[in-house]
Amino acid sequence: MAETKSLAVVGSGQMGSGIAQLGAMHGLHVWLLDTDPAALSRASKAISSSLQRFVSKGQLSQVAGTDALRRLQCTSNLEELRTADFIIEAIVESEDVKKKLFIELDKIAKSSAILASNTSSISITRLASATSRPRQVIGMHFMNPPPIMKLVEIVRGADTSDETFHATKGLAERFGKTVICSQDYSGFIVNRILMPMINEAFFTLYTGVATKEDIDTGMKLGTNHPMGPLELADFIGLDVCLSIMKVLHTGLGDSKYAPCPQLVQYVDAGRVGRKCGIGVYDYRKLPEPTKPSARL
Repeated sequence: MAETKSLAVVGSGQMGSGIAQLGAMHGLHVWLLDTDPAALSRASKAISSSLQRFVSKGQLSQVAGTDALRRLQCTSNLEELRTADFIIEAIVESEDVKKKLFIELDKIAKSSAILASNTSSISITRLASATSRPRQVIGMHFMNPPPIMKLVEIVRGADTSDETFHATKGLAERFGKTVICSQDYSGFIVNRILMPMINEAFFTLYTGVATKEDIDTGMKLGTNHPMGPLELADFIGLDVCLSIMKVLHTGLGDSKYAPCPQLVQYVDAGRVGRKCGIGVYDYRKLPEPTKPSARL
């Protein structure tokens, strides 16, 4: 299979924009697609700021940062992805929505293109079944944030070819990532272990065992985790955590994966974490109290 020279990323959220940035930093021509122009604008600004941080820390030259931005093209037109060698979807964690996208990508992508999913839990075999090229469909799960985290989890579907696997592994290694490989089971490796821990942290909060602060402090200082599980859930997005728990519960059929009612309630209330300003913790900036004016 020919070397990957161009990359398309569908979905311009934190994961999609981070993957697009990686591609541009490593010499690929990159299309970043989103149907929401405002989301694309935010992503473009976020990528520019992130690249500047790499430059300011001496991890990237100013010329390389400028060249990376030049290789990045934002678009809302799916037709522009026709010539991409490798396409990664990083949209909402919903099997139905992803399948609809894969059907569209299968129609417009060139015959040699690989279609990858950044899903963190959904069956690659089922996503591949929506296409006419299941041998060229694979899971490529980046960790958040993609430009910083060193791991990529690769998941082969039932029909994924060796050529597709090696091309995907090669691309991840070109990005400087360490690759681990999972069989196509719900949650794969990382989230099969991580999400039940986060869910149990919610149960610990829900049943009144401890405060959110003590739960997080306990796991940070007691197990040397850089972030507590509730803090991490807010960073990931409580809606994403809930979606993955539902996939685990349905796919593995064990009641131990049933989502905690408090997690469900927070998502129902729109409290989905840092991205909206409030989750388990409140990240909204409170207005500073006005100082009383001096009186004579």
